[in-house]
Amino acid sequence: MILVLGLVLLVAAVVVGVAGVLTNDGSAHTLAAHGFSVLGYHVTGSTGTLLLYGIVIGALGVLGLSRARRTARLGNAARRSLEQSRAETVVVSRDRNDLIGQRDAARAETVDLRENSSPGDGPAQPVDRHRARLHRIGRRSAPREDTTPAPAPAPANS
Repeated sequence: MILVLGLVLLVAAVVVGVAGVLTNDGSAHTLAAHGFSVLGYHVTGSTGTLLLYGIVIGALGVLGLSRARRTARLGNAARRSLEQSRAETVVVSRDRNDLIGQRDAARAETVDLRENSSPGDGPAQPVDRHRARLHRIGRRSAPREDTTPAPAPAPANS
């Protein structure tokens, strides 16, 4: 509805502008008798020509204002997006810090469990995981534990 009303007003403004330029044209409407200058430039011709210049300058002004409004609207959208991004960053940073705290607490708990465990709780020697896997799938014999010989007792000097 607003678009249709705007188009009707635009057409009416064009009709009034064209009628004003055409009715104020000719020798009876010259600017030479009164003189007219803009920014040091002396305008000659008729009042219709002056009206045409005014219409063109007004149209350029409206175009400039519409571009400025569009730029301001885009700037506002960018600011809103930046604020949303910063808010999301704060939330993600808080979650990350919580997870780091949980990880550190779990590590501390694991260290406490290792320090408080008795010697018989876990395997005495590390098991070769690759050999254990091959044993499970039937390609090798049972995994070997560390078979390095114990050091020989030192000879007694008598």
